Amino acid sequence: MEAFAELLIGGLMSGIVVGLAALAITLVFGIARFANAGTGDTMTAGAYVALSVSSATGSVIVGGLTGVLAGAAIGVAIYALVFRKLAGRSSVTKLLASIGVAFVIRAIVGLVFEHQQRVFELPLVRPWRIFDVRIRPTDLNLAIVAALTLGAVFLILYATPIGRRMRAVADDPGLARISGISPVRVMIALWTLAGSVSAVAGTMYGIKTVVTPEMGWDMLLPAFAAAILGGIGHPVGAICAGILLGAVQEMATPFVGFTYKLAISFVVLLIVLLVRPSGLFGRVEGAR
Repeated sequence: MEAFAELLIGGLMSGIVVGLAALAITLVFGIARFANAGTGDTMTAGAYVALSVSSATGSVIVGGLTGVLAGAAIGVAIYALVFRKLAGRSSVTKLLASIGVAFVIRAIVGLVFEHQQRVFELPLVRPWRIFDVRIRPTDLNLAIVAALTLGAVFLILYATPIGRRMRAVADDPGLARISGISPVRVMIALWTLAGSVSAVAGTMYGIKTVVTPEMGWDMLLPAFAAAILGGIGHPVGAICAGILLGAVQEMATPFVGFTYKLAISFVVLLIVLLVRPSGLFGRVEGAR
């Protein structure tokens, strides 16, 4: 039981990372109306910047904040250089462009930081024991960071003027434009927010594992699965689905092994979508 409890805790932490990546995907999909395949590599770039600054300053907090700023800057740069010019194009065109953006970011990361694995230099801390279950202080710190990130995102979305404009564009882009909402300002805010969340997810994943140029690309499929499972375009659903998939994957590891645990999350996704095609939190919409 203690072993399964530790697996569950590890799964929840992995699920939070997947959920944050899925949140970045679902924000872009809900407003810009396409699936952004560059999310994973924005995670990677943010993690590398955080790691480099952390190594130079000796502070993971300073490194993490710098990584978030880098993620926001990358998001705005992607919009300004690529997706602003593709406004009005089809979702498929934007998806293909985002795949190209992902390859460019990965190539730049590999060129600047090279391809060897790197790790965050963290102090060794003895894990806590609660009823013979080991809980690492690092996991608790990362959970606090994730909670603060989610609180900031939902505060921006639901308690600020720019958040209300973003939700208006997500609900009805045409009506929002007629109402005088500037689409450029909304998109800049969107890509700033999505890039920042991606960088937080990448930094957390790098702290939990190792930092490599392919780490974000490897996380992309679980993140897409969580975004779809939660109801595409639904921020709360993305987080909940990511945590669910992470927990299911880790709990299934003793039975299917590390290699095949990723397939378990897609089996869960398939079952849920067969029963509820709109996802866990999505709305069923009719058309006439």
